[in-house]
Amino acid sequence: MSDAAATPDLDLRLVRYFMVVAENKHFGRAAAELHLAQPSLSRQIQRLEQVLGVQLMERGPQGTSLTAAGRDFMVQAQALLGAAADAVARVRAIASQPRIVVGYASNLIVTPAAQVLRQEYPDAEVKTLHLDWNEPAAALADRRVDVVVARLPFATDDLHVTSLYEEPRVLVVSTGHHLAGRQSVRQEEIRDEVFAVFPDPEWNEFWQAGSTVTPAPEGTRVQSIEDNLELVASGRAVTLAPASVRHTRLRPDVVPVPVEDIEPVRVVAASRRGDRNPLVRRFHTLAMARL
Repeated sequence: MSDAAATPDLDLRLVRYFMVVAENKHFGRAAAELHLAQPSLSRQIQRLEQVLGVQLMERGPQGTSLTAAGRDFMVQAQALLGAAADAVARVRAIASQPRIVVGYASNLIVTPAAQVLRQEYPDAEVKTLHLDWNEPAAALADRRVDVVVARLPFATDDLHVTSLYEEPRVLVVSTGHHLAGRQSVRQEEIRDEVFAVFPDPEWNEFWQAGSTVTPAPEGTRVQSIEDNLELVASGRAVTLAPASVRHTRLRPDVVPVPVEDIEPVRVVAASRRGDRNPLVRRFHTLAMARL
């Protein structure tokens, strides 16, 4: 058997997941940092262990500890991820064609800034990439995007963040909900409403607006915005959303109601701190002016 055939095919994303769990020593905290569901993260680590053919971690009620193999692999993983990041940076730095990938979250528009960037840098490759609600920080970390326009909250450690604007929030309810016909509501009126629960605790804290439903009723845990709207349409939950949803094609069985006294959501442009790509720096400036 050749050396190539005997070498495991390592997925760098799995290696990065392992590093986050190892540093947190806790699957729950690591899952929150990665914006993943904990069972999904656990399966990814098991997949990595299967690829390597060794047990890397021991799970216990007090947290997670590394095996001897895990401690050794942690050292190797740090070097591996560092080398991968350096390789990407070096290749991009010496590439003849400047390049930037602009990520954006749902209902956010980056076209005006991206178009000006293309005009100013006609030889550059300017791409855009839509991201799910929980992907901005992870997409920057694994270099799928160079800059992202998204709504807080998401992890901004080690990121350069430019605030663009604030957006009011609305309550989205089913057409048969008792608040559906209202011109507006106040926050105290929705304290006892049922909200869907996402895997990210920080996201829940902001988008549940202090709901007193604890623990969440069975069946209200969701992974996607679409599943959230399905719960709302069925009358089993309500949700908060950016006011811009009023200008999009919402489902015909749900309606938005303005909330008078609630903190707005902040829209930001974010990139990796210290990124020297001139296109990234210029995009931050254009985003402030055009978005």
